[in-house]
Amino acid sequence: MPKTTWFDLLQQHIKIDIDCLDPVETQALLPFVPHDQTSNQHLVYQQMVAPQNRDLFLQTVKERRDEGWQSILDCMSVRLCALNKGKIRGRFHLQTSPFDAYDEAKTIAHARSYAREFEKAGISKDQFCIKIPSTGPALNAGRVLLGEGIRTLGTSLFSVAQAIAASQAGCLSISPYYNFSWYHADRTQWPDLPDPALQHPMSPRIVQILRAYKTLEAAIGKPQPMLKMASFLSPQEAVAMAELGCAHATIPANILAELATLDAESTDTPPPLPPYRSAGPGVPSARLAGLAATDPLAGAAWDGAVAPTDLDYLADGGAALHEAIEADPMTKRGLEEALLMFQACERQSRAAIEEALKQI
Repeated sequence: MPKTTWFDLLQQHIKIDIDCLDPVETQALLPFVPHDQTSNQHLVYQQMVAPQNRDLFLQTVKERRDEGWQSILDCMSVRLCALNKGKIRGRFHLQTSPFDAYDEAKTIAHARSYAREFEKAGISKDQFCIKIPSTGPALNAGRVLLGEGIRTLGTSLFSVAQAIAASQAGCLSISPYYNFSWYHADRTQWPDLPDPALQHPMSPRIVQILRAYKTLEAAIGKPQPMLKMASFLSPQEAVAMAELGCAHATIPANILAELATLDAESTDTPPPLPPYRSAGPGVPSARLAGLAATDPLAGAAWDGAVAPTDLDYLADGGAALHEAIEADPMTKRGLEEALLMFQACERQSRAAIEEALKQI
């Protein structure tokens, strides 16, 4: 009889998305079918220049050579998604330019460009979602896009204030980063903990976001954004999302592979989920309730106050959200470094396209 793996166990409690654009990697994980597939500027660049996609890339460059590098990149990004049509259950995700994170009009224009490309590829609006940075201008763009039937996801998100602002923008979902970018770059800074759900410094903010969403749902009677946690460095962290009460976990292929090899019945490495199971999406387990009154990321000076749900974070171009981000050093740094990282990746894509344009 096949063993029950951590992956089998996790899939019983949470929807699993794949943090990957490679259809080969997706197929390798079958019979698992991801709910959603996400991407970002880094993942798009990797697949755009991959040898197996060379012909598609050159074809796209030739077809769009008179429209500029951005049009080529948008088209290629959607075509990479389209390679996985029929291989996921839900939505494809593409991220607007990090250079436009503080420009509402440009964020709207970029999202509309993606929407046009998805339509050309035969992918309807209920099959894609546009990732927008969780800044005041970008989330205000999300409000406009919602009116056009284009759903959005708040990304580069590290705080309760950003999550509330994403709700006010009408985002379909949010993807808080469980680990900051510098944890990935320097593993000596990563809090590698035996019980991430209880001990990881981001866990309290996840509990606080879920509480804020429960308050908002009761107050306004509307569904709140789904929590699709991302940025994992261990299978233990991915499994912890079920206990925290997240709706989805966006997991990279290497972590999925680890989850599929770990024996859920082993006494040597027991999975961290049982017996601490959440009551369902949006409800952390009882043992995590105390996290709502803590915030390790805020430091010793934290006064115990959590971002209020009745403040309009998007008014005046997102002035209140900007103030909240500036007052929170970890969120400010997390957002800045995420945008810088994705800007570097977008520059790589532009350079590759411009080099190809010279050769045709």
